[in-house]
Amino acid sequence: MDAFDSVEGQLAVGGIPARLLAQRVGSTPFFAYDRDLISSRVATVRAALPDGVHLKYAVKANPMPALLHHLSALVDGLDVASAGELRHALDTPMPAARISFAGPGKTTAELTQAVAAGVLVELESENELARLREVAARLGTRARVALRINPDFAMHGSGMRLGGGPQQFGIDAERVPDLLAVLAAAPETDFQGFHVFAGSQNLRAESICEAQRATVAMILGLADAAPGPIRYLNLGGGFGIPYSRKDEPLDLGPIGENLHKLIEQQLRPALPQAQVVIELGRYLVGEAGVYVTRVVDRKQSRGKTYLVVDGGMHHQLAASGNFGQVIRRNYPIAVASRFGGPQREDWDGEPDSEREKVTVVGCLCTPLDLLGDGVELPPAEVGDLIALFQAGAYGLTASPTAFLGHPPPVEVLV
Repeated sequence: MDAFDSVEGQLAVGGIPARLLAQRVGSTPFFAYDRDLISSRVATVRAALPDGVHLKYAVKANPMPALLHHLSALVDGLDVASAGELRHALDTPMPAARISFAGPGKTTAELTQAVAAGVLVELESENELARLREVAARLGTRARVALRINPDFAMHGSGMRLGGGPQQFGIDAERVPDLLAVLAAAPETDFQGFHVFAGSQNLRAESICEAQRATVAMILGLADAAPGPIRYLNLGGGFGIPYSRKDEPLDLGPIGENLHKLIEQQLRPALPQAQVVIELGRYLVGEAGVYVTRVVDRKQSRGKTYLVVDGGMHHQLAASGNFGQVIRRNYPIAVASRFGGPQREDWDGEPDSEREKVTVVGCLCTPLDLLGDGVELPPAEVGDLIALFQAGAYGLTASPTAFLGHPPPVEVLV
């Protein structure tokens, strides 16, 4: 929230005041992404990472084509999780050789598209490898592959654990040696290396460092069984962003220092050909986006003030608390057309004479459509614009847009 400027007493995205931006877009609700904030975040990450580490963008966080084109000039690679995302990635200037395709449940049609395009396929199961071999043989080309490993450890403190225990993601670490033996006898494949992603949305630097140390130890233990030199080593990411006032921003310093030690002391001596990759999605774009919606009604109900807006959980499911939150917490929220002063200091702090306590709800016929519960905001009337922050990742494409048949919001990169 604090990354955005105030112009003429209004929230500004890309330097454009909210009311003017709404006129430029032509309707509300809409998502707006600030390209300068995205560029700045990429630069910050690069400054923290050791030289030579490749930075990859996870397209699933936000696949908007204009945003993807912008990021393709800033990062070293793109990771996709569907044929649709693959098409968007191939439309950017990013070379196909620097695009990877991960995720469970890849269909044979998707594998065919990936092999034909020459992207790296990150295998999630033995069955997927068998189907990939058939596809490559049919196309008369070798498929570039890496194995996604489900490690025997989890990343502590993650919002979502993607490793440890039984998982639909990746191949259990103890099964990997057998699969490497199959790859050694598979002329249809070109083995590149490994991908390990133990968890996401983590705000604890030491937890990320611990997972990276465990990942490197596991990879070094598997290296001798590989059918060739390890040229690709994706350590995942998991870097989190703050979603409430209680969250402390992630400190990148210890992560960069830890990664530097791992590369210099372990990876470079043992795996000199390995290209180390850090893959981030939410961390690069999440804080650069806002969801802007307009107040269409203001009502009282038994002592409680409601602001009813023309948007809702069908566009921004995560902010309603129905996407990954165990205990619902308000996302940072503001009156975009009255942006400045106290509300820029507190997301949901103590009331004062310039603010009132309101509950912001969407236009859907369900009590789940809650965007701000008991938040302190400057007085807002019908026609005012409300902005929800931290909306650059897992917003529109992670929401039930068809619910109740409302039109989809516009997305703009400014």
